[in-house]
Amino acid sequence: MSKKIQAIRGMNDLLPAQAPLWQYFEQQVRTLMGRYGYDEIRTPILEQTALFKRSIGEVTDIVEKEMYTFEDRNGDSLTLRPEGTASCVRAAMENGLLHNQTQRLWYQGPMFRHERPQKGRYRQFHQVGVETFGLEGPDIDAEVILLSARLWKQLGLFEHVTLELNSLGSPEARAAYRDKLVSYFETHFDVLDEDSRRRLSTNPLRILDSKNPAMADMLADAPRLMDHLDDASREHFTRLTAILDAAGIEYVINPRLVRGLDYYSRTVFEWTTDALGSQGTVCAGGRYDGLVEQLGGKPVPAVGFAMGIERLILLLETLELVPDAALDTLDVYLLPMGDAAEAAALELAEQLRDELPTLRLQLHCGGGGFKSRIRKADKSGARLALLLGEEELAEGVVTLKFLREEREQRRLDRNELASALTDLLSEA
Repeated sequence: MSKKIQAIRGMNDLLPAQAPLWQYFEQQVRTLMGRYGYDEIRTPILEQTALFKRSIGEVTDIVEKEMYTFEDRNGDSLTLRPEGTASCVRAAMENGLLHNQTQRLWYQGPMFRHERPQKGRYRQFHQVGVETFGLEGPDIDAEVILLSARLWKQLGLFEHVTLELNSLGSPEARAAYRDKLVSYFETHFDVLDEDSRRRLSTNPLRILDSKNPAMADMLADAPRLMDHLDDASREHFTRLTAILDAAGIEYVINPRLVRGLDYYSRTVFEWTTDALGSQGTVCAGGRYDGLVEQLGGKPVPAVGFAMGIERLILLLETLELVPDAALDTLDVYLLPMGDAAEAAALELAEQLRDELPTLRLQLHCGGGGFKSRIRKADKSGARLALLLGEEELAEGVVTLKFLREEREQRRLDRNELASALTDLLSEA
């Protein structure tokens, strides 16, 4: 026998039993984005490798270790997108969305990184992202944070997440701070682990984000970026925190929060949780005013965030915050009994779909005995079963059977069926 082909490690199938929860989450997101006036954008999953090297930074872990990069038949270097911001910026620039305009955009879709797979973190993973362009004040920073906070409230997660804030300042202020930080780390070189020593000459700010407990005391005493901000960045951050205070959003200022991508400036933030162990970040973002210019365009202020769908689905499941209604896939299972009823059942199913556009109805196909059909109706997850046999056909009725409640079955006139189903399915 031929060897069975399996999925690539870290790239998982989404099975029918899991799909309703994903659909529930995605619908919550889509509705929320509409309420805030954000427009959806969809970009290709393949981009030129140079896009990510120039935006993310060549000395980041993503570019150095994690990207899926290959040459196509023309010899061009292509990469499966490891994150969504660079692709969104490229699309906005290429399609003329940024010149003398403001944009509030959102997207969702798969991203790819060659990391060690673990629960909630995969090599093909999915993100929802928000990107805004052309707005430079702290009010838009606050809006994207408030938007994410409202999503947590909608999902029942608000009491389980913490907002962490920091400011990276201007590129000039950060460069001066970088020199002070390098000098500090050099005096503690013997404490640095191998990864931090490598980063010392390439990306020393990322050392602050180390989770190595042996370096914790040394990092706690490191110079704080917040103490070396330029005046404009300090004012921006003060105004942002004032807006959040007025909105009643609690936050923690985390001076070690630097984010892993090179394009950030000024505001950076993360929403974290302690409900998932060490993998605590569920949403992260910030301001990246220099990225459009870095990619060849005119300077455009920008701010956004991304959240991992797998991580949030895991959080909803862990905290048992999934509404039962979100997992219901069917309202009605229609069972024809006997050959004569099959054509009539098809006609009835289409009639009900016409009269009740939101009705979720599945028609039994494939024959089988009565007990077998009832078992399939029960297994379908539907609340109600409709039985249509020769006797029902002759009398112009349908037998209604309750599958999830201890209630007597009843007969309903076919002409009144749509109205009766509406009343029954509206019952809480």
